[in-house]
Amino acid sequence: MDTDVFFMQEALRLAQQAGEQGEIPVGAVVVCADKIVGRGYNQTIALKDPTAHAEMIAITAATNTIGSRYLNECTLYVTLEPCVMCAGACYWAMLGRVVYGANDEKNGCGKVGKPLFHPKTEVAKGIMLLETSDLLKVFFKKLRTK
Repeated sequence: MDTDVFFMQEALRLAQQAGEQGEIPVGAVVVCADKIVGRGYNQTIALKDPTAHAEMIAITAATNTIGSRYLNECTLYVTLEPCVMCAGACYWAMLGRVVYGANDEKNGCGKVGKPLFHPKTEVAKGIMLLETSDLLKVFFKKLRTK
């Protein structure tokens, strides 16, 4: 199995967990040397914290696990394109690689028009695009019918 798909499946599982808790279904994992060192899913409602995005939680967990504020040898897998805040956190953590599934046309960092990730960060888009997009579409469709 493709490594990117394998780790994105874990991020997707976390996103599903967020959705089950009424949070926007976004999940993230940070991987270093083929081992998950940080996990997170959106918890902005539960924690009453607008910064409690999946990426922020996963990055914090990873830096605590590794014992460093820099994650230059790590990859962040996230089901949705990071927002400006999360792209900034990726920048400051100097992540080696960011891999995401669905594009976020409304709030994604790509909307800014210039790269917000660290210049040395490799970015891969559209991994498990259908699965990650469908999870969000179903969540918001249910939300609108309530």
